[in-house]
Amino acid sequence: MGDLLKGISSFRGAVFPNQSALYRKLAREGQQPQALMISCADSRVMPETITQAGPGDLFVCRNAGNIVPPFSTLNGGVSSAIEYAILALGVSDIVVCGHSDCGAMKGLCHPELLEPMPNVAAWLRHSHAAHSIVCRAYPDDLSESDRVRAVAMENVVVQLDHLKTHPSVAAKLATSEITLHGWFFDIETGEVQVYDGAKATFTMPQEGEPLPVAVTGRDRPHVMPQIAAMLAAE
Repeated sequence: MGDLLKGISSFRGAVFPNQSALYRKLAREGQQPQALMISCADSRVMPETITQAGPGDLFVCRNAGNIVPPFSTLNGGVSSAIEYAILALGVSDIVVCGHSDCGAMKGLCHPELLEPMPNVAAWLRHSHAAHSIVCRAYPDDLSESDRVRAVAMENVVVQLDHLKTHPSVAAKLATSEITLHGWFFDIETGEVQVYDGAKATFTMPQEGEPLPVAVTGRDRPHVMPQIAAMLAAE
């Protein structure tokens, strides 16, 4: 706690004075973040640092395993953050960001580690599909580190699928007002790989080229044109 208190003192004395005008503006006008980022609570993964975002740029929701539970009538912190970001703040981009050496994914690979943590085990049921994919579709001779990495990457895709079950997200996708992104942060190298939904693979973004995206409204087929044609024919 001593280090945290020193950090607060440093912020107040050295950082805040140079950004006081921005903070006053944010306090007066409210926030208008560019995106919602759903990332892991791992202390090594800092969304604002990775993206070099400033105050007011990102609306961040962090939890163990960067999980998005499928929508249900049960209230929860992640579901509430998604709904608020879209309907109250009007974000047009949502990022699900996984990372290397993820403890949650290690727990999926080794359930015995979760025996003393029943709440964590229950939470990670939302990632079981990612573990099943790796067990069934990947080579059996993967190293331990490669297996955890593969589960973490597949988990990003699984959580993107869960994200599309939320009514606020589904409605915005139907009208092409929102884009979903899947990222993977490598702690050791600092690299961020981006999920390309069109190619179903993670890739390194290239400066000057369009950023690959996981899901856009245009990717989502819906029956609106068919219904309109049927009504016109009546």
